[in-house]
Amino acid sequence: MFTIEQIKDAHSKVKSGADFPNYIQDLIILGVKGYDTFVNDGRSEYYGVNGYSVTSEEKYSPISISSTVNKELFIEQLVKHQHGETDYPTFCNHCGQCGIAKWRVDIIDLTCTYFDSADNEILIEKIPL
Repeated sequence: MFTIEQIKDAHSKVKSGADFPNYIQDLIILGVKGYDTFVNDGRSEYYGVNGYSVTSEEKYSPISISSTVNKELFIEQLVKHQHGETDYPTFCNHCGQCGIAKWRVDIIDLTCTYFDSADNEILIEKIPL
């Protein structure tokens, strides 16, 4: 099974959203089936087969999550991030400002779903590989 150290090593190669597809390929090789990332503190829970999971530590000081979702602004910020125009901390702050509380990556379905604080799906996108 995979470890947080292996995942950290794969994640260390990610400098912007443009690097995300390669990161997903690395996770597939490790056996990760999906993960949830929580915007408020940056921790992620990674899932594997047979109920296996590991959780990373908090990555940064708490980010406030807006109670109001601004989907249009979020999509604008997401596109900028995916084109390498923002770094990861900036993207996480933009998520919080737009009311995005977490995202779930499903490596089997190759989707990334963004949720608000009430766990409502805000946006689902296909992961390009």
